[in-house]
Amino acid sequence: MIRQAFHEQMLATLLEPIAELLHDASVSEIMLNGHARIYCERCGRIEATKLSFPSAEALLAALRNVAQFVGRPFDAAHPLLEGRLPDGSRLQAVVPPAAPDGPMVSIRRFSRTPLTVADLVSRGALDADTAAEIAAAIRGKQNLLISGGTGTGKTSLLNALSALIPDTERVVVMEDSHELELQRQHVVHLEAQPGDAEGRGQVSIRDLFRATLRMRPDRIVVGEIRGAEALELIAATTSGHGGCMSTLHAASPRDALARLETMAMMSDVRMPLTALRSRIASGIDMVIQVERCADGRRRVSEVAHVLGPDPSDGYMLRERRTREEHES
Repeated sequence: MIRQAFHEQMLATLLEPIAELLHDASVSEIMLNGHARIYCERCGRIEATKLSFPSAEALLAALRNVAQFVGRPFDAAHPLLEGRLPDGSRLQAVVPPAAPDGPMVSIRRFSRTPLTVADLVSRGALDADTAAEIAAAIRGKQNLLISGGTGTGKTSLLNALSALIPDTERVVVMEDSHELELQRQHVVHLEAQPGDAEGRGQVSIRDLFRATLRMRPDRIVVGEIRGAEALELIAATTSGHGGCMSTLHAASPRDALARLETMAMMSDVRMPLTALRSRIASGIDMVIQVERCADGRRRVSEVAHVLGPDPSDGYMLRERRTREEHES
């Protein structure tokens, strides 16, 4: 505890140049293009700031402290850093030689006041009919994918939808970096771990999946599907684990299913495409598409029910645009 408190105090001192952004509840993202060009996102819009670090070395010192705080290697041989700050914000940094113009940093901040489904409806991010449709799917333990681009609100939506899970159920959450704050009491958080310089101690999402299946989960939630662990998710959804939920990056529900099968094929298990599509169509019940509008608003734009595989087009979907999409 003393060591952690020391790191937090040191980190607060090193990040003092952007302290006002870190304490501003209206800021959802902080972007550092080097030490002297700092931008932030408010209400979905990016704006330049007049803030800066004294030098690139000052920014690197802060990043090295973050690496110590999260226990991850960070140097010229390991120029990528992913972790979270003490307040829960997610940090992604790339430094030379991978970033030749200097340290590049993005800090994604999350609201400390969790959004509810009612909040999303009142803000126009979700219409009432779609909210009821999704709620029925969650109560029925259907398996859901939330699809969308970067910064479209996938994590916020998943957090809000978690409040619809019955209190009697045990939920196991797996993430590369802890971001999800499910609105449930009986939640088990598991986090992947990178290996050291020799690769020792690495724990992947796939490793966590195998452990999770022996931990009596009622529902499995994966923060984001990024690679071969997609096959484990598909296996879980087709082996009696209903109510699974996850997010992935894709431009449409059909693209989301195509990405899921592509990532599943990255595993060391070889399966004919037709068999893989059949399992995906059997395991995934609904894809929820989210988008960020031109005015910065984030909203659910489409809901697609997966009806089965389609030999000519991959998957048979019953797609429905949201009410606002129709009106626009």
